[in-house]
Amino acid sequence: MKICVLGAGALGSSIGGLLTEAGLEVFLVDTWKEHIAAMIHNGLRLREQGSERLIKVRATDDVRTLGAVDLVILLVKSFFTEQAIRSAKSVIGDETIVLSLQNGLGNEEIIAEAIGKGHVLGGVTHTGAVLLGPGQVLISRKGKLTYIGELDGMKTDRANEVSRLLSSAGIQTDVTENIYEKIWNKLLVNVAVSPLSAITGLPHGGMANVREVVGCAEAAVAEAMTVAGVAGVFLATEDPSQIWRLATEGLPADHKSSMLQDIEKGARTEIDFINGAVVKWGAKYGVPTPVNKTLVAGVKGIEYRQQNLKTSEPK
Repeated sequence: MKICVLGAGALGSSIGGLLTEAGLEVFLVDTWKEHIAAMIHNGLRLREQGSERLIKVRATDDVRTLGAVDLVILLVKSFFTEQAIRSAKSVIGDETIVLSLQNGLGNEEIIAEAIGKGHVLGGVTHTGAVLLGPGQVLISRKGKLTYIGELDGMKTDRANEVSRLLSSAGIQTDVTENIYEKIWNKLLVNVAVSPLSAITGLPHGGMANVREVVGCAEAAVAEAMTVAGVAGVFLATEDPSQIWRLATEGLPADHKSSMLQDIEKGARTEIDFINGAVVKWGAKYGVPTPVNKTLVAGVKGIEYRQQNLKTSEPK
């Protein structure tokens, strides 16, 4: 199977590297030229549980050079989804599967509108990854599950095959008949940790040591759970504290959320597709979401400040 990982940042590079190690034909695609160049010339340096290894990967910053592929694993930031999938139409053949493992709500619908619902598999992964520098990533996958599924809830041969391939590379993957439930459950994890880590600058362990931070995280999750319930989404738990435990267990204390990593790089975050999605759905179903609104405002304020600092820097 020929695979394109579209969005080879921390998680995309990690998954692409593991699939390459498993003997699959994988191409890592990203617009960050320094990262791509480092992987082309030096390989991907993958750090995991205190050990480090070098994986020789195929990488490019031009998706148009690949031709049609069998599977696209989409891991670009959610606000780039539409642009990325439309720019990658050259790799989409008649039978190409596009699997989103992105954060947040709404990516599958954006992809389906661009290339047709029949190409799309929904997915969610709890695997964590941190980009340490060009060509260097840290992955945390022990005990972290990945779920994929058809948007209509059917169990298909193609979903089973993709699950088998991912599992063979050490990415433990199950096929589910209710992928939207899994997406919402992962959303709750991000609702809990992402904005507060971005605002406070604290890694997972640091947040856990501040009672007020944990309380705020659980309040944001409780709002999201209420929204999901009114919208008719089944959730695995009704206990916000359980979501906090799920978000932090198995990860090192110094693990940083992807949103904090974005803030530290001065990059745009996915807040609109995480807590912002809770606010949007809350408005749709008449559920107040003041905690999530406040967290969105906090992250947006930091983004605005950073952008102004960039534009005011002397040339």
